[in-house]
Amino acid sequence: MRKFLFPILSILVIASLVLTACAPSAAPGGGEAAQPATDGGPVVDEGQAATVVEAGDLLPPIVAQPCEGEACFCQDKTVTVIVNTAGEKGPISGPFYEVRDEFQAATGATLEIVEVPFAEHFPKLMTDMTTGTGQYDTSVAGAWWMGDLVGGDYILPLDEYFNDTSGKYPMWDIEDVQQGPRDLLTYDDKLYMVANDHDGQVMYYRSDLFADPAHQAAFKEAYGYDLKVPNTWQEFRDAAEYFDGKDLNGDGSPDDGLTMHLKVGGQGMFHFMSFAAPFVIGPDNPKSFWFDPETMTPLMDSPGHLRAMETLIDLVQFGPEAMMGWSLGESWDHFLRGQAALTFTWGDLGALAQQEGSAVKGKTGAAPMPGTTEYYDVNAGAWKPAADGANKVGNTTGGSWAGVISKFSDAPECTYYLLALMATPEKSEVYAYRGWDGVDPGRFSHYLEPNGTNTIDGYLAAGWDAADAEAYTNAYFENFGAELQFPYLRIPGTFEYWTALDIHLSEAATNQKTPAEALQATVDDFEAITDRLGRDLQKEIYVKSLNLGE
Repeated sequence: MRKFLFPILSILVIASLVLTACAPSAAPGGGEAAQPATDGGPVVDEGQAATVVEAGDLLPPIVAQPCEGEACFCQDKTVTVIVNTAGEKGPISGPFYEVRDEFQAATGATLEIVEVPFAEHFPKLMTDMTTGTGQYDTSVAGAWWMGDLVGGDYILPLDEYFNDTSGKYPMWDIEDVQQGPRDLLTYDDKLYMVANDHDGQVMYYRSDLFADPAHQAAFKEAYGYDLKVPNTWQEFRDAAEYFDGKDLNGDGSPDDGLTMHLKVGGQGMFHFMSFAAPFVIGPDNPKSFWFDPETMTPLMDSPGHLRAMETLIDLVQFGPEAMMGWSLGESWDHFLRGQAALTFTWGDLGALAQQEGSAVKGKTGAAPMPGTTEYYDVNAGAWKPAADGANKVGNTTGGSWAGVISKFSDAPECTYYLLALMATPEKSEVYAYRGWDGVDPGRFSHYLEPNGTNTIDGYLAAGWDAADAEAYTNAYFENFGAELQFPYLRIPGTFEYWTALDIHLSEAATNQKTPAEALQATVDDFEAITDRLGRDLQKEIYVKSLNLGE
């Protein structure tokens, strides 16, 4: 892929509007979200993630032994990591504090952890790289940054380090990562990211409510079929409508059928992607969701996208009115207090539900995202029926936060050692058990037998309810292993494209625009972004990033 450059001013403008990606914390201050200011410019809102549960004291084991003499090959070296502000018990940043002493003792290096507000992370990193300063050896980057980072030739391919068999580096197994999230670690057939977080969205439901005979009888009388884990979005809607307004946690107050979060900058656009996938992606159209690969014309106003947005907006009535201004953590708190029957989101929630303070431990079921009875094939220009009654699409939606190494690092070997140490199976297993650290499951070693190599004993020792653990790991195994996978956008300007989608989604949710108007506005913004960045170059990178062929 040829190198491309675009003005650093554009990068800073894009990043000033950037949206929080999945890495929330069980403690306050888990992330920042951009929202429109009254003067039309962006401001940073210091958002909070889930606050009703405690982080706990589960720690990963020590893997690396202290070095001596020449074995301390990083003596007098400093490795500097830039990471989102979260603190020592915060998502993504927290494990770096845990591993610092171990890493320093094993290599002789010094680890410096630079925390910055989320909205400043990307611009600071890009400024450092475009100027060749090399202040940051590594960033825990969002996977959707790869179009900018690789296309600009700013980060190192890691194949040489990964394939080193000398024993110099801690060992991690890329084959242990399930295919969906594994694909995000590489770009243009080269390894650029060290496995860490594996984001994807599944559905969560109150298993106790769905198993209650009284609810089962009342639901069947009202809807004419058995209450069951939703397999389609219509079934999801029926269940949300049924449970809405009922007391779901025994406190005497009415609760909600579902919970979402629809504040601009609160990651709503990620949830729309996962939600919309089965309305557009299907067996005859496995990849055309974002753009026409021949012209880079946006596809966001297709009949499938429109039905998806209309369906999502229709669901809003079954959640609390306050969620129109909620960020991610506020929606999670609502579910963790037992105040909602359904939601769909990242793996963090299933793990947070097991922690002290949760009202839904032992009551949290999980399943792959529901599907649709038909999908709109944008290439054929026609609706097509789903096979087996439900068209389902897996997803790797989110940041899938993972380490990359700057081309300008003066300590790349030491930096790779750090990232590989944190990717070892012994540490990754514990990270995936916990809810607060922002590291979600996606490896066979995270899954229970027979899907993977883990056992229920490990989850029980980590404080999990057995039934919750089984449902959770099965849901992620099925999600990432689904034959159809939502096409992850990794081209230059992805920040900007997704910001436009987020803003217009919120406009539709708050009745400022109809779904059709919101999608047309999204298309208009997409066209302007593509023209500014260069249509031919964007097409080249888009086609290559999704292996669409010429």
